[in-house]
Amino acid sequence: MPLLLLVEDDDAISVPLAEGLRREGFEVLTVRDGASALAATGYDAVLLDLGLPDIDGTEVCRALRERSGVPIIVISARGEEAERVSGLELGADDYLVKPFGLRELVARIRSVMRRRQGQVGPDGPQRIGVLEIDRRSRRVRCRGHEVVLTAREFDLLAFLADDPGAVVSRQDILDHVWDPLWYGTTKTIDVHVASLRRKLGDPKLIETSRGVGFRLVRIDA
Repeated sequence: MPLLLLVEDDDAISVPLAEGLRREGFEVLTVRDGASALAATGYDAVLLDLGLPDIDGTEVCRALRERSGVPIIVISARGEEAERVSGLELGADDYLVKPFGLRELVARIRSVMRRRQGQVGPDGPQRIGVLEIDRRSRRVRCRGHEVVLTAREFDLLAFLADDPGAVVSRQDILDHVWDPLWYGTTKTIDVHVASLRRKLGDPKLIETSRGVGFRLVRIDA
């Protein structure tokens, strides 16, 4: 089971949150301050409150990112745009404003862990039927032929490939391929999906889930 490091000094939040996360299949190590967070080891992801009693959470985030690529999700009552931008620029993978629902948090944890696993996984390319995606070289082949993609198109395809067959919502795509603070229209996703389908040469590879989002379909021939 993945081990989560929960950095939260308020027991009224940390105790029920840890219990809920354990019910969802995670192990949870809870610490109350920044020094303990920086001393902890062996965890697979960090849930980091910013309002800590000893060290500001932004400094903890910076220090954790400098030493490791482990996923970091900020969970904070600081919901101002400047705070969210600062947290993401310091290296957080996601930013969730309190209060939040457990289901949303779990979905975000699984999402950032899938993305990180895709980035630091095996050296070889990922093969999904006729598709071959090499994250290290950022190259894609379909049915043996190289496909030239823009940076955003590659990021979108790689994100869908993190969980082949699963429907990924438009909002999740905007949050992780564009930016959590993106204020543009979701139609930009449709434009990029259309371009991907055209370049891959098979529109059936990316399926639309009406009203929800998109999923990458495995096609073997």
